[in-house]
Amino acid sequence: MASSTSLHEYSYSNESAGIRTAVLEVETVGHNDPLPRTTTVTRSGLGAARNRNRNENHPKLEEGVFLTWEDLWVTVVSKAKSENGSRSRSILQGVTGYAWPGELLAIMGPSGCGKSTLLDALGGRLSSNTRQTGKILINGQKQALAYGTSAYVTQDDTLITTLTVSEAVYYSAQLQLPDSMSKAEKKERAEITIREMGLQDAMNTRIGGWGSKGLSGGQKRRVSICIELLTRPNLLFLDEPTSGLDSAASYYVMSRIANLDKTGGTPRTVITSIHQPSSEVFQLFDNLCLLSAGRTVYFGPASTANQFFSLCGFPCPTLQNPSDHFLKTINKDFEQDIEQGMVGRTPTEVAIDTLVKSYKESESYQQVQRQVAELCEQDFGEELEKRSHAGFLTQSFVLTRRSFMNMYRDRGYYWLRLAVYITMALGLGTIYQDLGHSYESIQARGSLLMFVSSFLTFMAIGGFPSFVEDMKVFERERLNGHYGVSAFVFANTFSSVPFLILISVIPGTITYYVAGLHKGSEHFVYFACVLFACMMLVESLMMIVASIVPNFLMGIMAGAGIQGLMLMCGGFFRLPNDIPKPLWKFPLYYIAFHKYAYQGLFKNEFIGTTFPSSDQGGKTSNLGGEHILRDIWQVEMGYSEWVDLAILVGMILLYRFLFLVIIKATEKVKTITTLLAMSLNKRSMQVLVNPSSLPVHGGNL
Repeated sequence: MASSTSLHEYSYSNESAGIRTAVLEVETVGHNDPLPRTTTVTRSGLGAARNRNRNENHPKLEEGVFLTWEDLWVTVVSKAKSENGSRSRSILQGVTGYAWPGELLAIMGPSGCGKSTLLDALGGRLSSNTRQTGKILINGQKQALAYGTSAYVTQDDTLITTLTVSEAVYYSAQLQLPDSMSKAEKKERAEITIREMGLQDAMNTRIGGWGSKGLSGGQKRRVSICIELLTRPNLLFLDEPTSGLDSAASYYVMSRIANLDKTGGTPRTVITSIHQPSSEVFQLFDNLCLLSAGRTVYFGPASTANQFFSLCGFPCPTLQNPSDHFLKTINKDFEQDIEQGMVGRTPTEVAIDTLVKSYKESESYQQVQRQVAELCEQDFGEELEKRSHAGFLTQSFVLTRRSFMNMYRDRGYYWLRLAVYITMALGLGTIYQDLGHSYESIQARGSLLMFVSSFLTFMAIGGFPSFVEDMKVFERERLNGHYGVSAFVFANTFSSVPFLILISVIPGTITYYVAGLHKGSEHFVYFACVLFACMMLVESLMMIVASIVPNFLMGIMAGAGIQGLMLMCGGFFRLPNDIPKPLWKFPLYYIAFHKYAYQGLFKNEFIGTTFPSSDQGGKTSNLGGEHILRDIWQVEMGYSEWVDLAILVGMILLYRFLFLVIIKATEKVKTITTLLAMSLNKRSMQVLVNPSSLPVHGGNL
């Protein structure tokens, strides 16, 4: 027997309080309950009372950031057609709401309901394949989020795992805070922020990651929040901050977040998406936005959500977590009976439609509409002012030092590669030990130099996973406007130089002297310089690949494929005069850095040396190095080996410049794509253009 519900409503007026109150008796008869259960709940006309509370308890309108969104629609455009034949699907369907300073707004709902999409839309982070319509106003105006006034904490804790908590926060403080603040002031700000999130006991603990123990999941989440709180933003977005945490860690994290809106001078506006909070966490929310399939089921004070569900005929059972009850009621993925958990009893779609309809007919909905309209009409003065951050030189220096420390502590970044290179160098040295100057040594010397400049540097792709992690950290910090692209490329280039010198000189020394290559310190210096340049080139190439292909498995395959093409047409496996001219020689032969590495090393090795040679008659003669280069290796002799080295250095600069251009071009393409998608919509005049995936906070270049 299915349960039935009947509602009896009557009302009375309290003139002295100015509040109209409706009392409903919800009579529910369950199939396992022989007696009817009558639950009496009250529904207050929240209009006058809520306004009075806000006037008394809320900050003045000129304080903090007031965020409103009205009739917000977000549609995703896909290549494949849906069941109804359309290529677009609505993720958010006309949602309306607001966020006040000094309050914590929780966006809640089942998986796929549009929580993160709503948060991304409010934070200006929608992807380029989405279309957004509606009004999003900040302090009653259409304006982009200015740097320093807002912050966004992503669901994934993308942190540098080798740093301690204090180092991670302090480095970020040096990047984000202006040069007008001294180092002592920045350090003090970092320590205060760490204490605000309760991490003072873990300040000297490394964050940790794969293969190294460090912070717990909840502590990492709080470190991510710390980094974004350094600028004291008035508006804070958090995307599922309790994801992957147990109930105790979730409560500790959320309690710290809830206290953020009530601490400090200017009250903060905190908006967070959350999946399924515990009852303790639910009590921390001031306001609740409940979504289902992109529609608003409820928006209002979290404390009255239970009453709303009861009025609609879906009362929360005694001693049950309200959030569990809400999500079970509006989750249509499993189509279970709302109260008994049995399949096929009460269609969830009917329950959702009932709740959505009831909400739109409720006084709460009307109050939300009035509140949004009131905030839109308020005069908040000028737009949010962009705050200043550290200058280019400071950012470059800090990023270089932070990147160097990460490379030094990460054993897989360069130290493991150094060990592999030393092993390979010992192998090369013993295989080609004491080559001498016989005629047979000509081929052996060429093979050794080819292996050093090709396959030894080829193994530099082993650092690609570390490059990908660096790019993830960069993308997160760049989106929040911490620093510019130029500072990142500069720091990434110079921080790696000492390690590349190390892994060039030590293995190079072993190989060079054990094999007995051309004697003379100037020849060894040139050999080490070419090896360093090749290492730098391969790393630059892999950074370009990392900026295009963020997946490290696909990136390694792409990088290996590119180097394989260069290796084939570099002029060793197939001599230059024998390479087919279309494509392989023009242009690949001249683009491949192997060409210049081979020819430079060959010139350095063979010029000034002679090798004995016997003709068919048994007569012995000496072959000069120039003859060997010109006739055997087909080396271009019109310029010296230092020109080849200069070309390699020029290619390093070119690759790094391409890396910079690709990153900036990717940002520009995403911006243009977003703007074009919005302009195609008929309602584009109402859209707040806040380009996704870009530092709308105004990070420098």
